[in-house]
Amino acid sequence: MVSIVARFRLDRGDFVLDVDLDLPSHGVIALFGRSGSGKTTVLRCVAGLEHAPGGYLSVDGEVWQDGDRFLPVHKRPIGYVFQEGNLFPHLNAAANMRYGLDRTPPAERRVGWDEVVELFGIGHLLDRHPDQLSGGERQRVALARALLSSPRLLLMDEPLSALDHARKQEILPYLERLHDELDIPVLYVSHAPGEVARLADHVVLLEEGKAVACGTLRDTLSRLDLPTALAEDAGVVIEATVGAHDERYHLTRLDFPGGSVYVARRPEAVGSRLRFRVHARDVSLAFCRIEGTSITNLLPAVVTEVADADTPAHVLVRLEADGTPLIARITRRALDQLQIEPGLRMWAQIKTVALLA
Repeated sequence: MVSIVARFRLDRGDFVLDVDLDLPSHGVIALFGRSGSGKTTVLRCVAGLEHAPGGYLSVDGEVWQDGDRFLPVHKRPIGYVFQEGNLFPHLNAAANMRYGLDRTPPAERRVGWDEVVELFGIGHLLDRHPDQLSGGERQRVALARALLSSPRLLLMDEPLSALDHARKQEILPYLERLHDELDIPVLYVSHAPGEVARLADHVVLLEEGKAVACGTLRDTLSRLDLPTALAEDAGVVIEATVGAHDERYHLTRLDFPGGSVYVARRPEAVGSRLRFRVHARDVSLAFCRIEGTSITNLLPAVVTEVADADTPAHVLVRLEADGTPLIARITRRALDQLQIEPGLRMWAQIKTVALLA
């Protein structure tokens, strides 16, 4: 059900934002694209930090902008997390967080102090000032402050971009917990495909101020007509359930519509949900199930589409494995030799599975 409607046009001369978006008001909605594509500008328009003349914005039926009718930013029930966290340097972590809590009347508080402290694992940080915190710790406190304002909508502007790889890996599990445990919709700006694959439910792909695609993560990443299909790390993201553990071989079976794959032993219990990614470069195709090979992850699938790749020597093949999309990057020679075309039944041989956890 569409619950966020955003229509903005903003002309800055050298850059024009022109978007018309119908978005769900649940889960994580990623505003994804290269630098300068308009991601942060859209976010600032939603926050009320930018005024797009003649724009329109409604959230769950409540109109925040309609032409000249413009709800100022301090009256919008949002939480905003910036790239750097932007904590008050003269306040310790607890006082920074109380700033978010105190600006929300008690009757309107939907998120509790203890809940947020536990969610982000920051109980031992409350007495520290920002200059005593690591980059990842500062972002966790900034997230806690934003949530304690009990926002109807949480806006995150590349919250991991200022962190090194280690700090990103430290904070990503907390963002996943936020996604899983709190029913607050998130607009998440990022240019990092890995972050989007791991966190997003819905994707808006922006290019030069326009939304060139908008849909679920699964459907958007499996489209061959988008720039994402031509990227080096092009592929699909699959939601799976831990089906079983093989203690003898230290493997875990992940089940999903379309089949199963085996990965190195995971700590999660049977029944847990996991995401994994299959890159197009790691999928090969065959007419029959090949025995006597080290590739053990084999899925029956039907070819649905063939498209050009970024080099004349390769093509992209989209397949459906009982509703689960896959993309294979193969040579044009193999395409011709195997006479691959839509409707053909084949076996997808998956060489590598990348767990997003």
